[in-house]
Amino acid sequence: MKYKEVVKGIFKERPNRFIAKVEINGVEETVHVKNTGRCKELLLENSVVYLFVSNNPSRKTKYDLIAVEKQTENGTILINMDSQAPNDMVSEWLPKSGLFSENAFFKREVTFGKSRFDFYVEDADKKAFIEVKGVTLENNGVALFPDAPTERGVKHINELCTCVENGYSAYIVFVIQMSGVKLFKPNDTTHKAFGDALRKAEKSGVKILAYDSKVEKDTVIINNPVKIELL
Repeated sequence: MKYKEVVKGIFKERPNRFIAKVEINGVEETVHVKNTGRCKELLLENSVVYLFVSNNPSRKTKYDLIAVEKQTENGTILINMDSQAPNDMVSEWLPKSGLFSENAFFKREVTFGKSRFDFYVEDADKKAFIEVKGVTLENNGVALFPDAPTERGVKHINELCTCVENGYSAYIVFVIQMSGVKLFKPNDTTHKAFGDALRKAEKSGVKILAYDSKVEKDTVIINNPVKIELL
């Protein structure tokens, strides 16, 4: 997916989870943060960030914070932190992913049981639900999810197991919003219940996939599969 207009800025502070103070061309601006997660390891004072420029005159803020440069031992990583991006990325990628035939039908935001899943697919006799999770947490080349406890995430996983029990195929796609990671793992330190649910889901027949992304300041696309370690 591509952002129409993007500018560079310097992150200063985050007064709450919805907004941040960013210096753009020497002027401090209040911007909208397109990720309500904690992101404390990303949004460090004086970090280089990238912002989408909105032309909507009715908005309170002109800018959306969408990406940040993270300094690591191996250099700088550009991380897209737009929480809405992964679903759009998967929407673009699914028809050419090889998971389904070219005749497959895709529909977004479909309810099954007590959960609304990101995608529903019909492909000949195959019917599938897909849940997408965006990953922005990285530690020494390992991508981790979640970065905060997520009971909603556990609920989605359990509902996917119910889908399998009812004859559907089910997928969880972890979209790692950066390149260069070598491994994906559930973040048991932060929320072991999520990791336990993920391990149970795999044993129940839910397919678990992880992909990194090719990230540029104004573009982000799904790139390569990443090894998954659940134990």
